[in-house]
Formats: sequence, C-alpha cells, structure tokens
Amino acid sequence: MKWYRRSCLHCRSRGWLRIFAGLICSSFLSTALAAHTNASANHLHQHSASKAGRDGGLDRSGKARRGKASYYSRSFYRKKMSDGTKMNPQSNAAASKTLPLGTSARVTNLENGNSDVVQIRDRGPHVKDRIVDVSPKTADNLGMKKDGTALVEVKPIDVPQLDGSVKRGAGAR
Repeated sequence: MKWYRRSCLHCRSRGWLRIFAGLICSSFLSTALAAHTNASANHLHQHSASKAGRDGGLDRSGKARRGKASYYSRSFYRKKMSDGTKMNPQSNAAASKTLPLGTSARVTNLENGNSDVVQIRDRGPHVKDRIVDVSPKTADNLGMKKDGTALVEVKPIDVPQLDGSVKRGAGAR
C-alpha cells in the first residue's frame, strides 16, 4: 500500500511539474510572439508608408487609355470586391489595375461605339493585356457579352487624389 501511495504522490508531483513547465513555456512563447507581432507591425507600417509615397503605380492623371475589356463571370457574383462591397451583376461596378478605387469612368466599345459609365470598385483584371473588367449589365450595354471581350477606351471622369480632392479626367469633357 505504501508503494502505491508513493507512486501516486510521485505521479501527482510530476503532473504539477508538467503544468508549471507548460506555464513557463507558454509565457516565454507569448512574450516572443508579442515581440514578433510588434516587429511585423512596424515593418508593415514602414512598407505601407513607402508604398503610399509612390502610390502603388496607380494612374491619377485622368488620361484616357485603350485596351481590351472583359466582364465578370458568374463565379464572381456576390463575392467581395476590393472596396468591401459584394459584386452585384446588375451594378455599374468595374475592376482596374491602374485606376484608383472610387474612380468613375466612361467605357466605350471601339468596335460598335456603345458606352457606359462605370465605378472602379475592384482590382483586376487578372489576365494579361486587359485594362478593365466590367459587370455583366455593363457588358450588355457595351454589346460585348457575346464575344466576352472588346477593344475599349476608358476615359476617367472623376479620379480621387491622395490629398482627398477629386480630379476631373478626360471623360468629363
């Protein structure tokens, strides 16, 4: 009986020792994680500050551009866009790699002359040699839904600037 009790006491003390060691390890890990998180946050802040300085390659000039346009496929319906809103196929939403979010622009199909005004709310298109993705409703208005793509001219109307002002673009004239 004594041997059994000693064994149990020994097991119990070993259990407390494991708990104590676990607490010490977790406190060291949480301290290290906090230091790493602070260092990462500082790095991200410095990176975003330098990126904001060069504006991430966005074109705020308001100049017209020509290139190929495509439209959002059904798989993108209801997914979040870069501005946080959900993609609505009946909206005038569009995606651009180079125009700032919030830009309104006139997109003109150069093959048939149809045009429509869009609001840049997303980043894309993610296909080489395309300058804008438009909603299915806009694609219908432009007459490009049958072929899926069209040669277009994108003329910005209102382009948000870094200082909070809005610049009038080539499409405003």
